[in-house]
Formats: sequence, structure tokens, C-alpha cells
Amino acid sequence: MGEKGAPFRRSSFGRKWLRARAAVGLPEDFRFYDLRHTGRTRTTRSGATLKDTMVRAGQSSEKAALFYQHSNLDRQKEVASGLDALVRAARQKPETGPDQDRSGT
Repeated sequence: MGEKGAPFRRSSFGRKWLRARAAVGLPEDFRFYDLRHTGRTRTTRSGATLKDTMVRAGQSSEKAALFYQHSNLDRQKEVASGLDALVRAARQKPETGPDQDRSGT
């Protein structure tokens, strides 16, 4: 909110954004709009489903929700580590039948 609870004016918002960005140590090329991407990506990394993300962002289409989500090398390492843990755990379990952990596909 701007002065006296009114919405920010376009002319004053830019100055306020620049000060806020500098105060929290964001890089100079980080735009206010980038917060949408950051927020959606971190939401899904917290464990939220696609539908959870859509509801939080007020989006009605999967395409719009997916546009704002990103995967980087750190996330890919987390996914690989999780898969590795699942495989290792499955190899530790005694087999009870030939199709024990198959998905059917």
C-alpha cells in the first residue's frame, strides 16, 4: 500500500521497489515481476501440488501455472537423490512376488 493506505502510484512504486530490492540484497537485474516466478517455484519445491500452486496464485489453467515454475540444477540433484533413495530402499526389501513394485505400465 502507498501513502495513507491508497494503492501505490506507478511513479512512486518504482522508487520504493528499488529501495526494497537493495535493502534485501537482490541483484540489480531482479525485477518485481520475477517474484512471481520465484514464488511459484518455491511453492512447488515446498511440496505443493500443481493444483495447490494454481489455487494460491489464482490461476485456472495448468499452462499458466507451469509457465511460472522452473527447475534448476539444484532441484534436479534433489530429485536424483530422492530417486536413488527409493531404489536403494527397494533393493533392501525382500521380494514377495515377481511383480511386487511394478506400476503396471
